Amino acid sequence: MRTTVGWQADDEGGLRRVAIERRELRADDVAVRVDYCGVCHTDLHALRSHTGGPLVPGHEFTGVVTEVGSAVTRFAAGAAVAVGNIVDSCGACAMCRRGQENFCYEFPTLTYGGTDRHDGSTTLGGYSREYVVREGFAYPLPAGLDPAAAAPLLCAGVTVWEPLRALKAGPGRRVAVAGLGGLGHLAVKFAVALGAETTVISRTPDKAEDARRLGAHELLVSTDEAQLEAARDRFDVVIDTIAVPHELGPYLRLVALDGTLSQVGYLGPVTVETMDLLAGRKNLGSAGSGGRPATAEMLEFCAGHGIAADIELLPSARVHEALDRLGRNDVRYRFVLDLSDLPAR
Repeated sequence: MRTTVGWQADDEGGLRRVAIERRELRADDVAVRVDYCGVCHTDLHALRSHTGGPLVPGHEFTGVVTEVGSAVTRFAAGAAVAVGNIVDSCGACAMCRRGQENFCYEFPTLTYGGTDRHDGSTTLGGYSREYVVREGFAYPLPAGLDPAAAAPLLCAGVTVWEPLRALKAGPGRRVAVAGLGGLGHLAVKFAVALGAETTVISRTPDKAEDARRLGAHELLVSTDEAQLEAARDRFDVVIDTIAVPHELGPYLRLVALDGTLSQVGYLGPVTVETMDLLAGRKNLGSAGSGGRPATAEMLEFCAGHGIAADIELLPSARVHEALDRLGRNDVRYRFVLDLSDLPAR
């Protein structure tokens, strides 16, 4: 086994720096020196619900290939790469054959907390200095993308990219983004770059300046009933990135005839009034992560349009500060850990 250093969950709900094991390279593996890893709400949830067993969070990271397996053809040592929250899938089901490994019928292997499809071991994530991954689930990091600001694209970015593309966001389409956080700010950047008329929906007007800076045409205050009524049946697409339980009715009423509310923030149980769907033939959908083709397409689009996450970069030794502030929503808009303060071995 290979040994590296990472931040592993302890019994007190925190993280401690420890030596962790990585597998020896299989024929189609690449070893990646992890340079930057985004801090996702999923990491916070995983730590809060941790009840035992090895847990190393982190599933959106960039780095450099240091070694390749004997059958690897897409990468060589020194290549800049990005890795997201899926590191394997069955490769044979209908979804995988369509390039939607994120919807694999056997469930995809997650970057951490997953089960390796070959040896049954638990996958350990990117809060570490090295990761070993199948070459098919590593992506070339296009030149021109800042590797630190690009890391959140591999989870937050592709999570909103897929539904925006599937729902044909672009010129002549009106898109609203509910919630201006880690996912939401990237959804705004994508929708604007795709050519859609873009609106931010927020509980208060505090983020109006940020919305304009990101390219949005306006900000709609969700607590202002007059504004909501004026915007009724207006948007072809509403991307709901709100991460806490909330009523969907007010957002469905903003959706235009035959439009869609895509809920990608809160993934728990919801209640929907049928009349909110019926009146206007409205659609309620969702999405999660991204398949390999969409992820590669998103990275190229970002490079071509100068899109990356708005981040606050911290040394990995300040990971507890990042998690604490994330829990208080004290970040605009994504924390990224610099792993260079960890030794490789």
